[in-house]
Amino acid sequence: MIKRILIIAQLAGLSIITGFSQAINKIGLDSFFNALQKHNLSMGSLVISKGGTTIYSKTIGYSLIEENEKIPSTLKTKYRVGSISKMFTSVMIFQLIEEGKISLDMTLDKYFPGLPNAGRITIGNLLNHRSGLHDYTEDPHFKEWMDKPKTHEELLGIITNAKPDYEPNKRASYSSSNYLILSYIIEKICGQPYKDVVDKRIISKIGLEDTYYGSKIDVQKNECFSYRFINNRWQKQTETDMSIHSGAGSIVSTPADLTKFIRALFLNKLISKKSLTKMTTLIDGYGMGIFTFPFLSKTAFGHSGKIEEFSTNVRYFPEDSLAISYCANCQVYSKDDIMDEVLNIYFNIPHHIPTFEPVVLNGSQLEKYVGEYSSSQMGIKVLCTKDNDVLKLETKGQLFILEALGDDKFMNKRYGYFFEFKPSTNELIIKETDNSYYLKKGE
Repeated sequence: MIKRILIIAQLAGLSIITGFSQAINKIGLDSFFNALQKHNLSMGSLVISKGGTTIYSKTIGYSLIEENEKIPSTLKTKYRVGSISKMFTSVMIFQLIEEGKISLDMTLDKYFPGLPNAGRITIGNLLNHRSGLHDYTEDPHFKEWMDKPKTHEELLGIITNAKPDYEPNKRASYSSSNYLILSYIIEKICGQPYKDVVDKRIISKIGLEDTYYGSKIDVQKNECFSYRFINNRWQKQTETDMSIHSGAGSIVSTPADLTKFIRALFLNKLISKKSLTKMTTLIDGYGMGIFTFPFLSKTAFGHSGKIEEFSTNVRYFPEDSLAISYCANCQVYSKDDIMDEVLNIYFNIPHHIPTFEPVVLNGSQLEKYVGEYSSSQMGIKVLCTKDNDVLKLETKGQLFILEALGDDKFMNKRYGYFFEFKPSTNELIIKETDNSYYLKKGE
C-alpha cells in the first residue's frame, strides 16, 4: 500500500507551544506540505495563529520562476487574495452603517439609478448576494480584457447591459458585481479612492504591515506571480489589471496579515458586536461578506479567494481563538482539501497524511472502478475503463490516465484532477482546484 505517515498523538511527534494546551503536530504538517512541494501540487504559505500568536508557519515553492532564475517564497511573500477582499469591503460598509451614512435597506438607485432593478436592490441584497445582478467576471469577453484597465463607468456598463439572473431577493447566488458596486458606493460616501479608504479604516487601524490595494506585480516588493503546472513545467499566468476588481478582489496580503485581520474582526476592533452578528447571519448559505465552514462539531467563519492561479483561504474558529490562512500562487491540489488536511492534523483527527506517492494496482484490483458514472443534475457523464493495469477515464472526448494513490484515490497531475472512488456506494468524486463533482455509477 501507499506509504503514508500515521498521525499518533505522542509527545515525541508533537511540538508543544508554550502557554497553550493545544499541541501542534509540526511533523505531520511539515510532512504534508513537503509532499505537496515534492509533487508540484501547490506553492504557497500557511500561518496558524491561536490567541493572536503564530504557532505554526510554513512556506513552499517560489514567488518567481524564470528560465534562469527562481526566487523561493518566504513568509513575507505577498499574494493576491481575490475574493477575500470582499470581507474588507463588507467591514467598511458596516462601519458606514454604524456612522449613520448608509443602511442595509437603502436601495441602489440612490447611488446608481441606471443599474437594473436599482430601485428594488438594497445594500443588504448586495452584501448577501441576493441582488440578481449578473457577475461581470462571467462576461463572454472577460478573458480578452481582464489584463487591461477599466473605468468605473465601463464596468458599470457591462453590468447594466447584462440581463439580471433573477429578481432581487428571490434567491442567492455568488456575484462579484455586488461587491464591485459596494466598493464604488464606499468611494462616493467617503470621497476617496477605495485603496485610501481601506488603508485608513482597516489596514492602518489594526497594523497590517503587508496588506494593500494591489497594482502591477512587483517581485522587488516581495509580491509573487501565479503559475499553472502544465506538461511538467511551471507556466506564468496573465496578470489581471487590478482596476477591474476594486473591493471585489484587489487586495494583496500575506497569511499572517489575514489571520490578524479576521481575529480583529471577531474581537470587534473593526465593527461592533451587533454588526458582526448581522455579517455572520446566514441566509441560504450566505452571510454578508463571510461564509461558514463546518468541521466536525466546530464551525469556522471566513472566505476564500481565486484570481488567476492565486488561491486563498482564511478561517476563524471563535471558540478556539484559532485563525488559519493559506495563500497559494499555484494550486493543483484542491485548496479546500489542503485546509481540511491542516485541520485534521491540527485537531489530531486519527488518519493518514497523504504523501501522493503513486502505487501500482493490477487489473483485478482496478476492476471495481470500471463502469459509467454520471450526474443528471450537472449533465456530466464519464466512462471508466481499464487497459491491463492502467485505469482510464473518458468524458466529452477527453481521455485521462489515472495514477493510483491508494485507498480508492487517483490523480491526473497533468490536468490537475483528483478522483476518489467509493465502490461500496458506487460513487465517484472528481476534484479540481475549486470544484468537486459527485457522480453515481449507472445513474
